[in-house]
Amino acid sequence: MIQRIQTLWLLIAGALGLLSLKTSFYSGHRINDIVPKPVVFMSGTYNILLIICTTGVAFAALISIFLFKNRKLQLKITIAALLLSIITLLLYYWQSQSFIPTESSYDLTAVIPAAIPFVLFIAARKIWKDEQLVKSVDRLR
Repeated sequence: MIQRIQTLWLLIAGALGLLSLKTSFYSGHRINDIVPKPVVFMSGTYNILLIICTTGVAFAALISIFLFKNRKLQLKITIAALLLSIITLLLYYWQSQSFIPTESSYDLTAVIPAAIPFVLFIAARKIWKDEQLVKSVDRLR
């Protein structure tokens, strides 16, 4: 399990997903605030939809690690997590539109949720290559 490189990529994706619950993606002042409040930080816990998507990506990546005996299911779950992480990025962008543009900005830690689809893509590619390798070895027998 650990000797396979895709396990490390999935572990990194799960860790980044859980880390994105605490780190800020966007910060600034909201448009709808009547009384100006201090700076609002938008993270993975900003609203319930972001919480569900962010934890879903993290747990799908972590669960996928333990499916090393069933590579086809592992690949399907990893691709589903990849699509969900892209949807999560779109949700972050959509929520950032409710901030005042001149008084808000993306934070440096916005790289963390943006890196998750890239890491999951690499993991899915490694799982697919592993499956192709097993098929080619079966043909040689």
